[in-house]
Amino acid sequence: MALKRQQDMLATFSMASMTDVIFLLLVFFLVTSTFIFPTALDINLPESAAQTPSKPTTRVFIDAGGNYFVSYADSELQPVENENLVDYLKVVTSQDSVGGIAVYADTEVAYGKVVEVLNIGAQNSMKMVLATKPVDSKRPDAQTIANE
Repeated sequence: MALKRQQDMLATFSMASMTDVIFLLLVFFLVTSTFIFPTALDINLPESAAQTPSKPTTRVFIDAGGNYFVSYADSELQPVENENLVDYLKVVTSQDSVGGIAVYADTEVAYGKVVEVLNIGAQNSMKMVLATKPVDSKRPDAQTIANE
């Protein structure tokens, strides 16, 4: 006569796999949250078809009123006077490992204001990149409109 052993069922639930999933979600959200650059200024950037691969950590913002604001890495936006902009950028770029400056100018800003900032960078051997937003593919470009 063959006797069967009774197997005891455990009434507990293993949480090991659940903690692994939660840990992976936590790491995912921590990594993706560092890609977002919050700005407190409402700047309407001009559009461009090409983008640069470098992402400078120092940013100069020029709002529609022509006021300058500078942000380094994840720091708060600092309002900077026109005459202090050169000295402020020299100090910030000496601490910057990437060594580039992104210029965010509103579309309403006079072209001369943007050129002033770019000239400051050129005179002080600073790499500068003009920030733009991607071109809206639904809208026709200027070349298409001119040909019609």
